[in-house]
Amino acid sequence: MMNARSIVSLVSILLLASCAKTRVSEHADWGKYYQAQGIKNACFILRDNNHEAIHYYNKDRCIQRFLPASTFKIFNSLVALETVVAPDDQLIIKWDGVARRPDWDKDMNMREAFKVSCVPYYQEIARRIGKQRMQHYLDTTKYGNATIGGAIDTFWLDNSLQISADEQVGFLKRMYFNELPFSERSQRIVRSMMLREETPAYKLYYKTGWGVKPDNQRILWVVGFIERIQNVKEDKDAMNKSDVRLYPYFFAQNFDIAVGDTATKDWTKIRIDLVHQVLQDYGAIPK
Repeated sequence: MMNARSIVSLVSILLLASCAKTRVSEHADWGKYYQAQGIKNACFILRDNNHEAIHYYNKDRCIQRFLPASTFKIFNSLVALETVVAPDDQLIIKWDGVARRPDWDKDMNMREAFKVSCVPYYQEIARRIGKQRMQHYLDTTKYGNATIGGAIDTFWLDNSLQISADEQVGFLKRMYFNELPFSERSQRIVRSMMLREETPAYKLYYKTGWGVKPDNQRILWVVGFIERIQNVKEDKDAMNKSDVRLYPYFFAQNFDIAVGDTATKDWTKIRIDLVHQVLQDYGAIPK
């Protein structure tokens, strides 16, 4: 059942389609990629900024809010940089000595913690930011339902904070164009931390998330954007000039898996493979 914010979100998309000539298209055929993995509940939303077009699979789920899990590290990093809790991406937080995962169990800086999605590092970041400042930026940015609840260091993991896939896409688009209520520097640093793949044809930026919903289903997220690279050659004043143009696309994917299925497949890899399949299907990245 959709809540009031979800209805407003859908209405916003439809108004955008009519007022700004944005095309909104459903791609039911994208479901084949999820069905091939035995996934029953999934969604994908893609904003083609170059053609003012929105493409989606499973509209109802695209506007349904869920906990952001570790995709919230994007927002958490922005607030840390803006408040100078982290002067830059090299802020080192020492390991607390509790054994969790080999790639987490060490001192690390924010860029390293973002890459390996180190939860304890970002819990400490949130504690240093504090509830009052965090709430201010949630409200100012209008991030999902903007709800912290009781604990400053778990609210993005315990289902207090929730956000939809289409809201994630809107948030990322604003960050890409430096339109969020943060400095250009903060947004630029976080964008750079999201870069995960770089080829001559495109750059792929994303953040993953893995959380537990109230129904005990696991939700897996991948949110990000692509810069499609095109070399443009111009003949000007009898000189060959090469220019590079970047064409951005923004996306968000989430899907559920049952707790008993978490160890049956390499879901860490599969969720990225699914993103590649959909983006290749659309043509945002080459096959």
